[in-house]
Amino acid sequence: MVVIVDTISNPLRPRHPEKVNRPDSASPPKPDWIRVRAPNTRGYADTRNIVRANGLHTVCEEAGCPNIGECWDKKHATFMIMGDTCTRACAFCNVKTGLPNALDAAEPQNVAEAVAKLGLAHVVITSVDRDDLADGGAEHFAQTIRAIRAACPSTTIEILTPDFLRKDGALEIVVAARPDVFNHNLETVPSRYLTVRPGARYFHSIRLLQRVKELDASIFSKSGIMVGLGEERHEVQQVMDDLRSADVDFLTIGQYLQPTRKHHAVMRYVPPDEFSSYEKVAYTKGFLMVSASPLTRSSHHAGEDFARLKAARAAQAR
Repeated sequence: MVVIVDTISNPLRPRHPEKVNRPDSASPPKPDWIRVRAPNTRGYADTRNIVRANGLHTVCEEAGCPNIGECWDKKHATFMIMGDTCTRACAFCNVKTGLPNALDAAEPQNVAEAVAKLGLAHVVITSVDRDDLADGGAEHFAQTIRAIRAACPSTTIEILTPDFLRKDGALEIVVAARPDVFNHNLETVPSRYLTVRPGARYFHSIRLLQRVKELDASIFSKSGIMVGLGEERHEVQQVMDDLRSADVDFLTIGQYLQPTRKHHAVMRYVPPDEFSSYEKVAYTKGFLMVSASPLTRSSHHAGEDFARLKAARAAQAR
């Protein structure tokens, strides 16, 4: 529990080498409302087999998502492109960190084939941070979007991107490929960035989301944060205002869960009624869609939420 070790590609290399020497951070016991069942259904196994057969990575596995059993049972998987190793080392994240391998030129087509095999009406594509690449992986995102469009013309595409910090022109490449939903998560409130997300810049992320709408107003924009990291309620409400100033359509709020004792501790488990309160406040601020609950994650119920998002926009236009 102290250090997660990658026993597949290199049994000697810690999954999070930058965290090995950190002191343990203890979180309080999980409350009943945060518990989920272990995945063991036929649908889960079928999804796992398709992912493996196409040599793909999913954020469901790499980030230890608590909803993997529910989603994979329905053959809903969030594909993580550009490898399984991130160039950043956020204090909350369970994705492996280090120097990534070269991009796999066949990956966009492999993702498209997996989407076709799973019969997905809506797919979510995310990635690790690739600060080592000149465009941060923007062209690889675009190629993946185009490959899915060619293989599955009726499938709607949602992307969850890095911030492309200091990658001029990268965002324009991705937006030009015209995903249906552009998601970039703020993750936490500004005051927690130095300890939770030190490689990122809060107002750069806000500007990124704002720029999406300036480039193509038809694309739905989305962002999310975790709570339980030491934030105050008024800070969460300020994040809502900042996102609305960037014309973001969809907000997600979920409970932070500590991957290992070397990661940031859970400061507090936020009860369900507070999530309901956040949802009500967010709707009054003008979001088309809000999902706020302890187990809310960016891609959880993404297909159903996209249908509701389109309906909300249509209703607003009447």
